[in-house]
Amino acid sequence: MPVPRTSIPPGAALPAGILLLVVPLVAFGQFRGIALAATIGLLAVVVGHARTGHGLPRPGRTALLALLPLLWCLVSALWAQAPGHAAATALLLGGFILVGSAACAAVSTTMPEEAEVILRRLAWGLGLAILLALLDHLVGGALRAALRGMRDVPGTLSFSLKPAVSTIAVLLPVVPFMRGTPWPARAALVLGGLLTAFLLPAESAKIAIVAGLLAAGAAAWLGPWVARAIGAALAIGFLAAPLIVGAMLPRLPSLETMQPSAAHRILIWDFALSRIAERPVLGWGGEAARTIPGGKDTFSTETLDRYGLTSPFSRSWFGRKDAQRLPLHTHNAPIQVWLELGGVGAALAALLMLGLGAAAAASGPAGAGVLAAAATVGMLSYGIWQEWWIGLLLVAALALTALRRSAGLTAPD
Repeated sequence: MPVPRTSIPPGAALPAGILLLVVPLVAFGQFRGIALAATIGLLAVVVGHARTGHGLPRPGRTALLALLPLLWCLVSALWAQAPGHAAATALLLGGFILVGSAACAAVSTTMPEEAEVILRRLAWGLGLAILLALLDHLVGGALRAALRGMRDVPGTLSFSLKPAVSTIAVLLPVVPFMRGTPWPARAALVLGGLLTAFLLPAESAKIAIVAGLLAAGAAAWLGPWVARAIGAALAIGFLAAPLIVGAMLPRLPSLETMQPSAAHRILIWDFALSRIAERPVLGWGGEAARTIPGGKDTFSTETLDRYGLTSPFSRSWFGRKDAQRLPLHTHNAPIQVWLELGGVGAALAALLMLGLGAAAAASGPAGAGVLAAAATVGMLSYGIWQEWWIGLLLVAALALTALRRSAGLTAPD
């Protein structure tokens, strides 16, 4: 009598591969969708793992370190100007990180050949996103305008590709070390990613993609201490951010030669430092950058004079209503931590950086590259609480876990 076939659940590998395929494409179409895609995908990985009879995977130690600044953010709701917003952010992102870490633990149990398939999906996703970004650039943004149902192409549409290029920059250091993907394909992806970054208007992503690839190369040559050194440097950067930035700003030459967006960041940091000095220990509370006193004002003539922004163009650009002293966030992770969570939050963030350096070292050269690229973007762009950005970092951690499994190694905690 024939034995009936049983249906074997697909486990964690299938949803993990789909997630890594989809995220670069979502970044191209509408980057804010990364938060939703990552939430669904990471949950699917956890559920897929549980359906195979292994139970629910447990988050690792690095995730627990990441919860410490969020716990302090939750406590800071007691004095934050928007306490509900601070508490909601801490709880939402805390859950997000726990799910992401559990998904990484699930992928760490896959077979090496399954992990290779996951990475091939990432290669396809990156390749298609790079190709679409280049095509969209060549047609002046018409491709994305059509995807969004726009009849005309807004002049600012090209700048909305910055998060897509940042996504490529963060994930690209994984590519050179992929097993099961032919080296010509890997080389084409790296060169295509570099070309895309340097053609499109995404200055921070340009720096990040170079930093990530250089760090990965250095770690491949010199060993895992490179990743630990990056983590230690980031820890020092978080602890000493007000001192470092405060010492740097007065020594800068005139900002007239900079792009206005870059000069704007420097003026934002100058304003943020003045507010940090008022509450250096506890900070202004989680999400305070959105509501900080004076943040919605434009810069005074005295400030513009101090930084040499005296041309008619500069006065016109910084006279616009949206050239605010602090629009939503500081465009610098350590400065935002100090502003909102004070020195206590900075110390907790420094502990997290050391943990990330250790985890990156255990992930091989690609770990050092991803950490360097993500840190570069975090120092120059985006807010520390943005869900899509946290989702991207969790997806990058998932890719690094798959990379280790493809080599038959277990994932770091």
